Amino acid sequence: MGGSALSLLFFQIAVLLGMALLLGRLAVRLSLPPIVGELLAGLIVGPSLFFWIAPSAADWLFPHQPEQWHLLDAVGQVGVVLLVGITGMQLDLRLVRRRAATAVGVSLPGLVIPLGLGIGAGLLLPATLIMQGTERIVFALFLGVAMCVSAIPVIAKTLMDLKLMHRNIGQLILMSGTIDDVLGWLGLSLVTAMATVGLHTAGVLRSVLHLVLFIAIAAGPGRLAVRFILRRTLRSGDSPVTMAAAVAIVLLFSAVTNLLGLEAIFGALVAGMLVASAGPEVIERLASLRGVVTFVLAPVFFAIAGLRMNLTALADHQVLFAGLVLLLIAIVGKFAGAFVGARICRLNRWEALALGAGMNARGVVEVVVAMVGIRLGVLSTAMYTVIVLIAIVTSLMGPPILRAAMARVEIDAEETLRHEQNRMLSADR
Repeated sequence: MGGSALSLLFFQIAVLLGMALLLGRLAVRLSLPPIVGELLAGLIVGPSLFFWIAPSAADWLFPHQPEQWHLLDAVGQVGVVLLVGITGMQLDLRLVRRRAATAVGVSLPGLVIPLGLGIGAGLLLPATLIMQGTERIVFALFLGVAMCVSAIPVIAKTLMDLKLMHRNIGQLILMSGTIDDVLGWLGLSLVTAMATVGLHTAGVLRSVLHLVLFIAIAAGPGRLAVRFILRRTLRSGDSPVTMAAAVAIVLLFSAVTNLLGLEAIFGALVAGMLVASAGPEVIERLASLRGVVTFVLAPVFFAIAGLRMNLTALADHQVLFAGLVLLLIAIVGKFAGAFVGARICRLNRWEALALGAGMNARGVVEVVVAMVGIRLGVLSTAMYTVIVLIAIVTSLMGPPILRAAMARVEIDAEETLRHEQNRMLSADR
């Protein structure tokens, strides 16, 4: 890495972090969660505004060099896996075991309904929006996957910002989102196979086997190893030692799942859950880690997500109409699916509405899906822009609806106790 590339990377991070913090504080003053401002920070300094107002300055700060973008993306990935790792540390495992059936009951309709609507839309969209050489069925399946995914990073950040992580509904949203993400990544692998060499049963079975083996090893010897390592760090008497060990564990699990063809943030979530199982003394020592991730790494990550958006593509009326239709499908499909699943599981209408609002956030997961689509040649630049726009809009609309719905859900004694236990890891934003 040359000196100029490193200096430019520092400039990029400084600008994105500064804008994200500034707009994040502004969002708080407007009674919105900070994530709203952090995503808008990327939109402002990206092609939608900065590249149009000051193209020379924009080309210098964000040059069209893949290597430079890879460096920036790497910083963002470190932030997102640590954010999800902290989320796993706050996940109530007793509630997971007790309400696993409810989480599955909520997540499956929330996955199947938008998936079906997305496939239907893909079969009906004009041929001009489909890349030449791409089969319509492959395009439709890819669009269905993009419509049905949720985003653990955005869900986690929203729950933290609204101080809902200790609520039963917050835990259920996170569990259901995790199930949706796992199934969504499996669906993406199927569509990717169809777009490249065709659908092979062996590849699908390999992915499922990797997932089962990872969970089995993590729940058995992995859990024992994590507990042993972290309990040993308590003897040092220094919190930074425990924090460094926890970060290393989260990054290691993320690397393993990524190598297995699974999503890195899934490994981070599992790692965070195992860290929490080491005991409250360990969690108490990790309070400073949450501050660094919440105020530095996570804002940079969300600003990078917004940076990739280009609203100028919506100048085409056909693209704009298709975008509005797909946005409506994405919102209605996810809300309807989660609401139906929640009502089947005998939750009240406000709890069902809160679940729909939380599950509706697509965030960076849909951005990643869109990037895969454009790399494979399944999506055109215009459709890529539409899908990223859906990811941002759904992430922005969720918090106010979630806040309004949860204001009508009573807090029980279990949630109060969990809030006290998590307070050592929580920091006001």
